[in-house]
Amino acid sequence: MPPRAEEGNLWFEWSRSLDDPAEYVLVEAFRDGDAGSAHVNSDHFKRAMQELPQALKSTPKIISQTVEATGWSRMGEMTVD
Repeated sequence: MPPRAEEGNLWFEWSRSLDDPAEYVLVEAFRDGDAGSAHVNSDHFKRAMQELPQALKSTPKIISQTVEATGWSRMGEMTVD
């Protein structure tokens, strides 16, 4: 099952670095810790952890944050009435 189809996945997007074409950025979000745990315990994630290291030149870096929000907020820098 692709990550975007997982229960509790809010988004899963890959981007290629503008500075280094061999560098990618993955931005993903899950509804809650249970959804994130289900993702890292899924068969496809475990398979990726076995297959992907051979394609990498170094250990991936990660920023992991929990955000205490339940939806989108209005953008403070731009207001349209």
